[in-house]
Amino acid sequence: MEFTGRTWLFGHDIDTDAIIPARYLNTVEPEELAKHCMEDGDPTFPAKVRSGDLIVAGKNFGCGSSREHAPIAIKACGVSCVIARSFARIFFRNAMNIGLPIFECPEAVDGIKEGDQVKIDARTGTIINLATGQKYQAKPLPDFIQNLIRSGGLMAFVRQRSQ
Repeated sequence: MEFTGRTWLFGHDIDTDAIIPARYLNTVEPEELAKHCMEDGDPTFPAKVRSGDLIVAGKNFGCGSSREHAPIAIKACGVSCVIARSFARIFFRNAMNIGLPIFECPEAVDGIKEGDQVKIDARTGTIINLATGQKYQAKPLPDFIQNLIRSGGLMAFVRQRSQ
């Protein structure tokens, strides 16, 4: 499983309210959430992000509440995966539940600039900045997690397995 895309940079301690502002939590429709993803930090982000793009962020990405709206909004706006220095534990779990790949790699965060093209091999955890040729090593995603992501998340995985 590989991901290649343009990067969007965000800072440290990006909480779930910054990912999807609370004023939009009256819906769980992914398409509607996608229209407002990251808009308080960058109002033009939902219009600029393209399918396959990646978010690169600092430490404690996804801190705050336990709502799944945040990773749903990220995935629905077309972001293929997130690279961060670290993730809040509940965001990590919610991302896996909805099938959003995430990778912890402080060195990659330090070496990637906004707009760089990056390629990630989930099987090996290799991150390559195609703009500079620099390689970084994140933890590879276990086969089970890769299968869960391919299925579209935990619930889709369980539905497929029970048929």
